[in-house]
Amino acid sequence: MTFNREIFFDIVREDLFGPLDQEQVDGMEMILAVWEKYRSGSDLRWLAYMLATTMHETASTMQPIEEYGHGKGMKYGSIDPETGQTYYGRGFVQTTWRDNYARADREIAAQFPGIETDCEWHADQQLDPKVAAATMFLGMEQGWFRTHDDGKPETLARYFNDEDNDPFEAREIINGDKTYTPDWANGARVGDLIARYHDDFLGALYESQEPSHAAT
Repeated sequence: MTFNREIFFDIVREDLFGPLDQEQVDGMEMILAVWEKYRSGSDLRWLAYMLATTMHETASTMQPIEEYGHGKGMKYGSIDPETGQTYYGRGFVQTTWRDNYARADREIAAQFPGIETDCEWHADQQLDPKVAAATMFLGMEQGWFRTHDDGKPETLARYFNDEDNDPFEAREIINGDKTYTPDWANGARVGDLIARYHDDFLGALYESQEPSHAAT
């Protein structure tokens, strides 16, 4: 499956962003391109939720960003004595901790051939949009970031499957702040905001999808 970019961007301009700058276009283009190459045919709700999460986590810039404050006061904000790196939040979903940076290297090498990484020793690679997209896909699919009350990882499949479609509760994959109401949100909770983004992105994906044609 591929996506007609003209249709997709026309819809998200109207429903989500208004005018888009080039960095926003480039960020979404990379997420779509990595999906088309490595996850084509998977559940579109997953892609929509990752785009929605990116919109929230990057303040609508759709570019990988560094955590504000660089982890100051947090355990992951200290320089690792072996690598010299600091594993504060970076990327589309603010990946933290050395273990997750190292895991990104292993999993991307195994599942995304052609994307080369060495994030454990060069943490700023998580600011590369292609690396950030691959990390987001794997982290949210496999549940790298948080654990549910039942002791199992928080994953996309928990909230989007044949029986469930719950973009509000899916916020638990990244953060437990779904019921928090930001000052700027006109009374909306974080989970509601992201669920709304998800629905709009999903509509754009459905409207713009095109069948993939096998080479002859």
